[in-house]
Amino acid sequence: MFGGDHQLSFGFLEGAGRMGVVGERGIGGGGVEEVVRYSRWCQELSEGLGLDELAGRVRVFWNGRMRSCAGRAFWPQGVIQLNPRLLEISEEEVERTILHELAHLVSYERNPRRRIQAHGVEWKLACCDLGIPGERATHQLELPVRRMAKRWKYSCPECGVSFEKVRRFRGAVACYECCQNLNDGGYDRRYRLVEEDLRK
Repeated sequence: MFGGDHQLSFGFLEGAGRMGVVGERGIGGGGVEEVVRYSRWCQELSEGLGLDELAGRVRVFWNGRMRSCAGRAFWPQGVIQLNPRLLEISEEEVERTILHELAHLVSYERNPRRRIQAHGVEWKLACCDLGIPGERATHQLELPVRRMAKRWKYSCPECGVSFEKVRRFRGAVACYECCQNLNDGGYDRRYRLVEEDLRK
């Protein structure tokens, strides 16, 4: 999974992190030695791809708050968070998840000023470069799935497409397809999504 620029970033390799103090098992269950080893591995891979700036930033952390998500990447911070439950599955799964998340960082590092899809062509190319061609966008791991009731329904008044969300959109949001196809990709109030509260 990919997190954007506004996500939390933190570091504890240089000392105590904002999320807590580094203990014997690190933050969230994995060992500190593993975190250092995984971070160095990502740095070496980034350097091998000619991404020296990313190599200087990339760090791997355990996040004990993760439940169903195997990992997350935060660019431009260069942070990869891993679910400690991966340790219960296998070392190979930890490494595959790191490569999956590093591919997100690589794809955005290569395209810093372009808007790209999280699991689009650029990410797939990065996966190939990191030795995991054909990587899937989602995992099939037996991690507990947290189900949350969808509270909001949004519909496009133009094309009729609708979808439900757990969280409400902040601000005005328009139908992506209609804006792309009918307004050269720009926002247009005519395609503003109609909101319906499903809790009623």
